[in-house]
Amino acid sequence: MNAGIITVSYIAASALFIMALGGLAHQESARRGNFYGMLGMGLALLVTIIGLVTQNQVFLIGGIVAGGAIGWYLAKKVEMTQMPELVAILHSLVGMAAVFVGWANALDHGATMTPVEQAIHATETYLGILIGAMTFSGSVCAYLKLSAKISGKPLQLPGRHLFNAGLGLLAIWFCFEYVAAAPEGGFVALALMTLIALVFGVHMVVAIGGADMPVVVSMLNSYSGWAAAAMGFMLGNDLLIVVGALVGSSGAILSYIMCRAMNRKFLNVILGGFGSKSSGNKSTGGAAGPAGSEADIKPIQAEEVADLLSHAKEVMILPGYGMAVAQAQHTVFEISKKLKEKGVNVRFGIHPVAGRMPGHMNVLLAEAKVPYDIVYEMDEINEDFPKVDVSIVIGANDIVNPAAQEVPDSPIAGMPVLEPWNGKTTIVLKRGMSTGYAGVDNPLFYKENTRMLFGDAKDSVDAVLKALSE
Repeated sequence: MNAGIITVSYIAASALFIMALGGLAHQESARRGNFYGMLGMGLALLVTIIGLVTQNQVFLIGGIVAGGAIGWYLAKKVEMTQMPELVAILHSLVGMAAVFVGWANALDHGATMTPVEQAIHATETYLGILIGAMTFSGSVCAYLKLSAKISGKPLQLPGRHLFNAGLGLLAIWFCFEYVAAAPEGGFVALALMTLIALVFGVHMVVAIGGADMPVVVSMLNSYSGWAAAAMGFMLGNDLLIVVGALVGSSGAILSYIMCRAMNRKFLNVILGGFGSKSSGNKSTGGAAGPAGSEADIKPIQAEEVADLLSHAKEVMILPGYGMAVAQAQHTVFEISKKLKEKGVNVRFGIHPVAGRMPGHMNVLLAEAKVPYDIVYEMDEINEDFPKVDVSIVIGANDIVNPAAQEVPDSPIAGMPVLEPWNGKTTIVLKRGMSTGYAGVDNPLFYKENTRMLFGDAKDSVDAVLKALSE
């Protein structure tokens, strides 16, 4: 294929990827953004296969068919509640690909380069493997945490910062060793660096607490982008560089947004997680212990909830990960429609880090066909709670925890949260009195204007909908 056609096609694919990011910036245009992204990737694959690949097409096409089939199967099989761990494990594949490409480049001595070019190429290879290995092991660890195969609590070893600093210094030392010896040698230094990067990726993620996992997911997304960009430099592929830079920079920006939403510094998230301030944490609470007694808990029945909702003028629904697990979003939307018919103004409030990954709740509500114009971000609705008659918290915990404002030594102190306790009545749907993913007890459950509707979220909202329909 003509080189000019390939270049034009790559430019068109890059433009489509940029349009995809623009589309994903708003719920109304997200579907269109996804379409642009798929079209751009399809164009990039087609041009690469036809125009650049000259040998072993059978292996390439076989790999594409196999990978496409696996991706299709996973997309059909995986539930929305499993999307965070799916995203994490897919990030690991990008990291693993970068490691393989880097080692293939390191072992390929066919190209003739000047000493300066060789030094640049060796540095690109080294960094590609470094970022790829960190992304791979960190993403696997994030997958294990998100899928509850290992504990979500932060594992913070004594002297962990010195340990990380030592790994970083060794990685820098081995970089000089490898670049000086490449292309004929330096493989021992490269192998040791690969092991160091794998260890660092694991240590970095296990030290991060569960409440910070949305940041971890977006951070690993950024790492996978930079790993892809490194592959582009190694292979001399401009499109891969552009795509990697887009993914890397957008992931970094998203990580910053997530940290700002939690009043956290990005470096602090990487170096440690929630739930680690106090050495005296109890099983039912955070740093300050249990936030109330059983005598303060006021249970409520579904029929009473329906009656409160029917006589309200303003209702705010605050979804969390528990709603996703129970797959209750469709019933919740039916409740909102019933209330609308009764003249009640219903809105949904979304915390930026609700769920296990950025935008998790927005996607769930979009799946249930909830109109975009009644879904509000935390900053848009927090000041309206004093005018809200009934707030319904469905499977959320940390994002509605007043300890962030009321308990100075709480592990989540300073984190911006939704403030339903400022309204007239708050109804919390939970299975029991367990803590949230951050392991911090919630004073909201014990407040005078809070009522607890215990049980599975799906069963509870089904009962409320039934009572509203009678």
